[in-house]
Amino acid sequence: MDGEIPDRGEAAVLNRLFWKNRLAKEEPIEITGTVTQVLPGTMFRVALPNGHEVLAHISGKMRKHFIRISVGDKVNVQMSPYDLGKARITFRQA
Repeated sequence: MDGEIPDRGEAAVLNRLFWKNRLAKEEPIEITGTVTQVLPGTMFRVALPNGHEVLAHISGKMRKHFIRISVGDKVNVQMSPYDLGKARITFRQA
């Protein structure tokens, strides 16, 4: 690419590679916890093994398939590295 304009296909590939590497999202932190409190609006308090409690909501797939969650259930949660006080419940363990 010495001063010439790339064709449409090559430009699209280069653009995709540039944005993929530049705007890569942080991976969520996955951890197992126990539901301690059920709150209104499909929100829950989840106790983590390290002693912290987070405010968690149900993921869309669990809401879609009417997965019930109650106090004492073991759940897998995903937390963003940017806000460690909130989480998303992704799986209820039997």
